[in-house]
Amino acid sequence: MKLNIKSTLILSFCLLNGLLYSQSKDNYNMWFQYLMSARITDKSTLTALTQYRSFDLAYDTRLFLLNAYVDYEVVENIKPAAGAMFLILESYSTDDSKKIRYEKRPFQQITADYYIGRTSISNRLRVEERFLSNPDEFQVRLRYLISVRIPFNKKGEKEKLYGILKNEIRMNMEKEEPFDSNRMTAGLGIKTGKNSALEIAFINQLETGKTSNYGFIGFRNTFDWRKKQK
Repeated sequence: MKLNIKSTLILSFCLLNGLLYSQSKDNYNMWFQYLMSARITDKSTLTALTQYRSFDLAYDTRLFLLNAYVDYEVVENIKPAAGAMFLILESYSTDDSKKIRYEKRPFQQITADYYIGRTSISNRLRVEERFLSNPDEFQVRLRYLISVRIPFNKKGEKEKLYGILKNEIRMNMEKEEPFDSNRMTAGLGIKTGKNSALEIAFINQLETGKTSNYGFIGFRNTFDWRKKQK
């Protein structure tokens, strides 16, 4: 049975709307993201992304983030990397006033990728050094992410749709309570071109005493910036 991309897109938006309305204690939390990755040498890749998260569709800011890192493939499918983020964090106080914090976050990570058939599985371990303001604070956080990408096309067919499953656990290294949060993602990727895709997902984030749900809409591009041989 062939999948109709337009029908699948409409169904995905309806599903996100229902999940957010029925499960989230915040109103319509949204997560918008643009990600690009570019090969700069045969062994290294530059990845950059920006995120905007909101409490109520798109106009009540929750977080803005810029992130970039470079990885290097030391052996097949094993890639250490280093990078940095800049974040603007906005949260509500108990009196419903907004509190704004700024964060500078260098990080180091290692990624291991492998395949089961045509399904790709990625494991990422990341260490972050978090420098926060208002009040000034320093934290070290450890994150482990497993990502699964499931192609829906038959072998030999042009890829149009793929499934997305992710789980990430985050732990604080310098706090009495080490657990920070656990984030689960389930979604659908829709290829919009040879090197681009639109992704729609539902994200559940569990923290101590709190659960947040997001509708996710993301767009990704891949590029090849390696010098061509003449």
